[in-house]
Amino acid sequence: MNKLIRLFKHRWWDDADTRRLLGTDALQRLEQRVQASEARHSGEIRLCIEGGLPLSYLWRGATAHERALAMFGKLQVWDTEFNNGVLIYLLLVEHRIEIVADRGLARHVSPAQWDEIVHGMSDTFRAGHIEEGLVRAVDAVTELLVRHFPLSQGETNPNELVNRPHVG
Repeated sequence: MNKLIRLFKHRWWDDADTRRLLGTDALQRLEQRVQASEARHSGEIRLCIEGGLPLSYLWRGATAHERALAMFGKLQVWDTEFNNGVLIYLLLVEHRIEIVADRGLARHVSPAQWDEIVHGMSDTFRAGHIEEGLVRAVDAVTELLVRHFPLSQGETNPNELVNRPHVG
């Protein structure tokens, strides 16, 4: 895509557009979904939804994957006790979905399994159901975390990261 067209396209979207698209109620429901998920395993899930890439990323031709990796660090998803944090990243303007899992979980999950989750989200987004796609992703990641990092009887997850979706 032409660099100038990409620049305008990305700068057209901002966090206000993203919040309008999802709405306060949807963001609250997603936060509650993550909280309920984390009551079932020792992992941490962060949702990050951005309208467009920051200008610095656009000037150097960075990808959604590069941004997702940066947000993985910025939101401290890498810094969980069992290295089992997962970032579900959505870049609205490019309809890109990235899932970044820390090494604790990544060693148990194949790239094909991650691709399957992303594919399910993509189908739902194409139908215009952003919240539903994010819910499906949280549920799928939850099942992987429950399988590989279940809580023992009476154990609780200390909730190391914020459950509220990051909107930018």
